[in-house]
Amino acid sequence: MSHYNRDEMEYVADDNEMAEVEDDVYFRGRAFGESDSDDDDEYDPLQENRITDTTAAEARKGKDIQGIPWDRLSISREKYRQTRLEQYKNYENIPQSGELSEKECRPTDKGGRFYDFWQNTRSVKSTILHFQLRNLVWSTSKHDVYLVSHYSIVHWSSLHSKRSEILNVQGHVAPCEKHPGSLLEGFTQTQISTLAVRDNLLIAGGFQGELICKYLDRPGVSFCSRTTYEDNAITNAVEIYEHPSGAVHFMASNNDCGVRDFDMEKFQLSKHFCFPWPVNHTSLSPDSKLLAIVGDNPEGLLVDSQTGKTITQLCGHLDYSFASAWHPDGRIFATGNQDKTCRVWDVRNLSKSVAVLKGNLGAIRSIRFTSDGQFMAMAEPADFVHVFDAKRGFEKEQEIDFFGEISGVSFSPDTESLFIGVWDRTYGSLLQYNRHRNYSYLDCL
Repeated sequence: MSHYNRDEMEYVADDNEMAEVEDDVYFRGRAFGESDSDDDDEYDPLQENRITDTTAAEARKGKDIQGIPWDRLSISREKYRQTRLEQYKNYENIPQSGELSEKECRPTDKGGRFYDFWQNTRSVKSTILHFQLRNLVWSTSKHDVYLVSHYSIVHWSSLHSKRSEILNVQGHVAPCEKHPGSLLEGFTQTQISTLAVRDNLLIAGGFQGELICKYLDRPGVSFCSRTTYEDNAITNAVEIYEHPSGAVHFMASNNDCGVRDFDMEKFQLSKHFCFPWPVNHTSLSPDSKLLAIVGDNPEGLLVDSQTGKTITQLCGHLDYSFASAWHPDGRIFATGNQDKTCRVWDVRNLSKSVAVLKGNLGAIRSIRFTSDGQFMAMAEPADFVHVFDAKRGFEKEQEIDFFGEISGVSFSPDTESLFIGVWDRTYGSLLQYNRHRNYSYLDCL
């Protein structure tokens, strides 16, 4: 993963990298062709009340789902979309990986309609601290979602249209429970790099290897740990799972090349595996026997979860990978890469991937399957989330199209909702889509 200067709170990047992060990404009036006078007098991005939430009923009547006033701008949505597609620069660690990967991609039918737009909520502003890490949105029910907003982890209830702060890490955070190995002194000004929430457990990872564990049904923080004191310590990803013993565990992937497993029943580190390169994401198979490991290497690894021994290399990607996910059937899993592709693998034959799915703008930075195995969502860095019909061989997709950087995507456990975090200084929000049904109701809860 690219180095990050946490003291200056800026990316240590070349011009090409910064082009992906912010160049031509945000909406500041001028990005839409407004004149200086328009920007100063008529349209002020700081006047939040001028950009309102959007409901499904309003969208059906023609309102832009993000509330972007295209009729007041000197560029149409279609023209701006085309400009973005032509000018957006995908960050690559290996030059031309995006171009070279295209020849293997299969064409897909983009006529799918699996999830319908439900609402865009601007009461919660999703934010990102590192441009390569986009696992900052987690849903625990069709109405409940948790996301990172600056130094806060917030909960949004779409049922009650209510935002509440769950944890603020700007100041001092220390555990209020005593467990062996827990850092009782806690942390100050944690910069959150990744997040995971499952049932009542929330884990936040930080830029200096911090791990903060909070049970949502308990006051305060239960456990704090620092994975390493090395400079290259950032926690890249966290996965919470149920161990075959019944205990809740979580796995942390770190830039120090380590994968660590924590037992939350004992609040103890139970395993620590080391790999030859920084680990950007780890996914555990549904039977808890296999680990998909991806990181700063074109080849991924399939690993025995008990021993950490490599079973096989995953060959095909052309750049570094930042996303992985298992299908609930335990046979299929997917990896997302900066070569702008998602590869789908079958454990019964790992000599090559069974499908290569292509993004529009850039890297595939987040992947999620629905709990019923019907759909898979893959998120690009910005503008596009693709939902594939996994049950029918990934041949049909729904392309969700908007403007802004994507902080994360999450299906609700019952598959009814899909939440998308959008990071933008003016149009930052939370998008909610609900599962499409052949029957329809009035717009009500």
